[in-house]
Amino acid sequence: MARFVTLFRGINVSGTQVRMDELKALHKNLGQSDIATYIRSGNVVFTDNETSASQLPAMIEEAFASRFGFQARAVLRTAAELETTIAHNPFVEKAASTPNWLIVLFLAEQPTGEALANLRQTYNGPEEFELVERELYIYYPNGIGRSKLTLPLIEKRLNTYGTGRNWNTVLQLQKMLQG
Repeated sequence: MARFVTLFRGINVSGTQVRMDELKALHKNLGQSDIATYIRSGNVVFTDNETSASQLPAMIEEAFASRFGFQARAVLRTAAELETTIAHNPFVEKAASTPNWLIVLFLAEQPTGEALANLRQTYNGPEEFELVERELYIYYPNGIGRSKLTLPLIEKRLNTYGTGRNWNTVLQLQKMLQG
């Protein structure tokens, strides 16, 4: 049984509203089962035994654009990949004390070492960040709201797109994938 989570980027913010029951229906129409959503930020947990993991993001993005009339990026992770993400958290103590200030940025592709060096040279703020494969863990000591370390800046420097979830959400998605 192949369990996945779709992490949509940029829905239900800035006027792009999509109901979670509509996302469930989208996944059901793609032949997926055991579908559940978590909060309104575009998290969909599902089972798919027919489609390869490498084909799913493009398939879901295409179906999304067709159904809703606008594009939304989709980053997918398997249940095993999410377990690895949790196991490799470089900010364990900070996650325990201030989980809302730890963001995992799930990237579509693994950035090069040169791209990461570019980000480190470009940004010298109070935030701490570590790249582990396709996840960028970012600790925002003053909260994310006023930070200058923004998603557009990160994506530009790393040459890939991604979508962020706070540590509480990551742990909740883990539970859902196990259930």
